[in-house]
Amino acid sequence: MSSCNLDHTLEDVQTKLAEQREFLPPVLAEQVSLFLSEQVNQGTLNEIFHLLKKYDLSEEAERVSRNVLLSKIVQKPN
Repeated sequence: MSSCNLDHTLEDVQTKLAEQREFLPPVLAEQVSLFLSEQVNQGTLNEIFHLLKKYDLSEEAERVSRNVLLSKIVQKPN
């Protein structure tokens, strides 16, 4: 994944999650959704957005890697 200097809004991230939800493991999609309902800092929003970006086009190994990173984000204190 490439780095990006653009800050993504909460709405951007929620939209990207909605677009990719059908490709994510259901439990993980719900965890991310619940996590986004809390106060999330800008860096974390950007990180989640880029993990979700083109998730549907990623190879299985890349999806597994992204799933691990998303799980770590939603499980750590904000």
